Amino acid sequence: MERMEIMKAVRRMQDYINANLNNPITLCDLAGEAGYSQWHCARIFKEATGKAPFEYIRALRLSKAALRLRDGKNRVIDVAFDFVFDSHEGFTRAFSKQFGISPGKYSNHPEPIRLFLPYPVRVDCLNSQKGGKGMSTENGIKTVFVQVVERPGRKAIVKRGVGATHYFEYCDEVGCDIWGILTSIREAMYEPAGMWLPPGMIRPGTSKYVQGVEVPVDYAGKIPEGFEIMELPACKMMVFQGEPYDDEKFEDAIGELWEVMKKYNPGIYGFEWADEDAPRIQLEPQGYRGYIEARPVREVNKK
Repeated sequence: MERMEIMKAVRRMQDYINANLNNPITLCDLAGEAGYSQWHCARIFKEATGKAPFEYIRALRLSKAALRLRDGKNRVIDVAFDFVFDSHEGFTRAFSKQFGISPGKYSNHPEPIRLFLPYPVRVDCLNSQKGGKGMSTENGIKTVFVQVVERPGRKAIVKRGVGATHYFEYCDEVGCDIWGILTSIREAMYEPAGMWLPPGMIRPGTSKYVQGVEVPVDYAGKIPEGFEIMELPACKMMVFQGEPYDDEKFEDAIGELWEVMKKYNPGIYGFEWADEDAPRIQLEPQGYRGYIEARPVREVNKK
């Protein structure tokens, strides 16, 4: 129980930082949220997130500032002040050190950079004597929303692994920190995603599971080091979206949706699976919207 209370305290500090990123934040403020002494809250925060509180805050502010500079016609000095930097010079030094490019140059010519996108600390629920893992439901019925969408011809900027077949293997091979680079690509058509490639898109010695982002077919921007770009033809995708869930139970939400997809017959709506046509796509698990996956389909020819 003590470990869970510590994780809850760190989560409260993270939530406070997110809500007050444009305001001064003190260690006293964080200690008040955590319910521990300033020294203790700083220690448990670093143990849980890998960064000291003010290192974490600065990295997050700089990443949010980068997105502001990327997406709008904002003056560097205005963005600096919005994110609680005292001067243009101090902001420029910090930004350049973090991303290897000055904020002025980045604002004029955005390129992929490694944004800091921290994940909320997981607060794992303790198993009770009555059950084990799994999302409990009184009636055992879950609602899954299914729709078919058109995907135009496009390209995907991806980073391959070696032999990964799912997210956790991919993290072991590549790391879990490339999402920030993908998020920074301004021309992205959709949000970053995990992708299971069809056999024809897998190069020898590389993984089936990759992470990437889709961009227009005429994309001519910079390709981040270690990434590559591939053509994706126009296709139809059948999108499955589960019910909202508690963020700590994302693995259960994924497993439940996979069970639905495994049994689902697209033929009842005049489609068949077309896994060789395009990657199967996994969006980032976010509890508020439910877990989402998309699998390629094609219409069945009617005789």
